Amino acid sequence: MSSSFINLEEFQKLELRVGEIVQVERVEGTRALLALRVNLGDEERTLVAGLAPYYRPEEMLGKKVVVLANLEPATIRGIQSEGMLLAADDGKGGVSLLTVDRDIAPGSKIR
Repeated sequence: MSSSFINLEEFQKLELRVGEIVQVERVEGTRALLALRVNLGDEERTLVAGLAPYYRPEEMLGKKVVVLANLEPATIRGIQSEGMLLAADDGKGGVSLLTVDRDIAPGSKIR
């Protein structure tokens, strides 16, 4: 168990939302990066993620995933990434996107 905890007030600062992946492209000149267009209900954003070794672009389309929406934007390989897609990594080569288990509207808040 982690010895570093955050309190409820710190957790509530995270804006976790459901995003629907509407477009995926490989980032040219990289082995692992994908540029994803994600519908967050009231807007679409571009996210850059190192998921190419684990997912083909076509299998990601339409998935409803968990997005950290209020992460400060960062420029990665010339592309502005406007959030973070959440995924689990088992440390043994297994990676899995965090998805929702029911059909719910893009932009829905995760609490």
